[in-house]
Amino acid sequence: MKETAIFAGGCFWCMVKPFDTQPGIFSVTSGYTGGHVVNPTYEQVCSGKTGHTEAVEIVYDPEIISYEELVEIYWQQTDPTDAFGQFQDRGDSYRPVIFYQTQEQKFVAEKSRAALQTSGRYDQPIVTKIEQQKPFYPAEEYHQDFYQKDPKRYQAETTPRQKFLQAHWGKEK
Repeated sequence: MKETAIFAGGCFWCMVKPFDTQPGIFSVTSGYTGGHVVNPTYEQVCSGKTGHTEAVEIVYDPEIISYEELVEIYWQQTDPTDAFGQFQDRGDSYRPVIFYQTQEQKFVAEKSRAALQTSGRYDQPIVTKIEQQKPFYPAEEYHQDFYQKDPKRYQAETTPRQKFLQAHWGKEK
């Protein structure tokens, strides 16, 4: 059995490894969603004129890892208080969004967001959007599995994120 989850949390390069390394994950694909241009390119998305955001599409086995668990991993990869990008990546194409496919996914995401808001972990409002899934377009091949292709650059890209996550979650994510 396979199901799909789509999460946007800033640079898609930084969002692959935390999911890709979990049991029950078949694939994690970097791509674009939420916009109005069919099959956009990286350059088009970066222009800010397509309405897309960088995201990851996760294909998983719900008997091994639940959607709830994926949402919890998601929160531990992002700054849910920043609606205008993530870490050094700024603008709409880097906004944090959970894209749901079913009403059950929407319910799980909303319940989890509410729990995070009342947890006291953050002193600012949780602003991550929960939106209905739109078409997902895989990014160019050179963006796929970036953490494996260029580990040094991946490490440099994730350093600000790691410092923030460690401050809020107590350990390196």
